[in-house]
Amino acid sequence: MYNRILVPIDGSATASHAFDEAMKLAHETGAELQPIYVVDTPPASYDAAGVYYPDIREAFLKEGAHLSVEAAERMKREGVKGTPRVVEVDLTGDDIAHRILQSAAEFNAELVVMGTHGRRGWRRLVLGSIAEHFMRVANCPVLLVPGRDAKTRAEQVGTKADSLKEPS
Repeated sequence: MYNRILVPIDGSATASHAFDEAMKLAHETGAELQPIYVVDTPPASYDAAGVYYPDIREAFLKEGAHLSVEAAERMKREGVKGTPRVVEVDLTGDDIAHRILQSAAEFNAELVVMGTHGRRGWRRLVLGSIAEHFMRVANCPVLLVPGRDAKTRAEQVGTKADSLKEPS
């Protein structure tokens, strides 16, 4: 079984669901869990109106610290060992997927648990996917956990398919 599990957290419902699953695995197996929050600060941060946000890095770091405290409190309540980390993408062309890979190597992770939106088709192509990119570069097992909304959509599709079947 796995002794060290890494899980990216970002405050989204999808990442929260993956964290829940990673917590269950760590609790059941006695594994050490390391939630990580990845700060990816663009070189120049402007919104649609062209306003520059010089403190965006600090805002991301603050959010990461807040999520890390929440994760640590939950882990303590559930009896899961480990310490959350906040890490940053290098400004030299690194990306979030590669920073997660580097963090997994630093932690000697035997499993990475990641949330995924479960998007398909053009939406996945247009929006991209950190989870998909990570899967392509990962050198350890990866457990992709679909977001709760993806699970609901799959159940709805199953229900529609069942209603189309001819009665016996």
